[in-house]
Amino acid sequence: MTVDLGGAAAFLAAHDNFTILCHERPDGDTLGSGYGLCRILRAMGKKANVRCRNEIPKKFSSLMLADQAFEEQTVVAVDIADPFLMGAGVREQYEGRVDLCIDHHASNKCFSRLSCIDASAAAAAELIIALAHELNVPITKEIADCLFTGLTTDTGCFRYANVTARTHRLAAEMIECGADAENINLQQFETKTKTYAALERLALDSMEYYLDDRCAMITVTQEMFEKSGSNESECDAIAALPRQVEGVMVGVTIRQRTDGSFKASVRSRNPVDASLICSRFGGGGHKNAAGCQLGSNLAETKAKLLAVIEENL
Repeated sequence: MTVDLGGAAAFLAAHDNFTILCHERPDGDTLGSGYGLCRILRAMGKKANVRCRNEIPKKFSSLMLADQAFEEQTVVAVDIADPFLMGAGVREQYEGRVDLCIDHHASNKCFSRLSCIDASAAAAAELIIALAHELNVPITKEIADCLFTGLTTDTGCFRYANVTARTHRLAAEMIECGADAENINLQQFETKTKTYAALERLALDSMEYYLDDRCAMITVTQEMFEKSGSNESECDAIAALPRQVEGVMVGVTIRQRTDGSFKASVRSRNPVDASLICSRFGGGGHKNAAGCQLGSNLAETKAKLLAVIEENL
């Protein structure tokens, strides 16, 4: 059942002992929203923990909270459009048991008992800020740091097409509440690990152009991870690189997983809809940023993707 922010707030107020789920290979929005909501619930005197399948990347470590001891009663998913995105192990434990999903993806599969979805929001963090208001919880500096992180990372430091006037107003509010915007943006956009820098160099060397140079494609293999010393937790920023090339309408990053299969991250410029491209492979996301799972044959993977991209171009 779909609920609005008031319904979601009423649910949170009426329940306790929360496990908050973030998606695998977490980004700043799922973690910022998850830990922001966790802090809000704890401020209400409730017990809450955040759970993610993967280790939290170092650049998000300041958001984290120590776990509390309690018997789980309520499960909330944040920024998760599909149970598959919980990741192996977590999905098997929680699929069919999520009580409330708070998300901003139009492709959300409404897999939870209650769904609070706003596809007009640039980040799930926008919904968490609104819930704090609904619950009359003052936004502390620690909460503001979490939610500003969600806003800035899911908008590319407020550069993407998903940004609205509301996004800017909420970001300003978080700064007024104490969010360290300068340091957060420095860590998220101006700081690279040496291993990521090595991976980025290898990724750029792999870039290929198709469809009259309107499509650029990068491939990141397990061999590249080994050679650079990097891993999948540092790979998200790579997805933005192909679209940055002049004249490219669709940028694709194909990432090889440890099991040999591939995942595609698609970034597009208007009017091309990345979510339509990915939906042909069972994926989804936003108009200009989406993803999908693919098979283990790289040549076939590229050919299938390019055929669908050509249709949309």
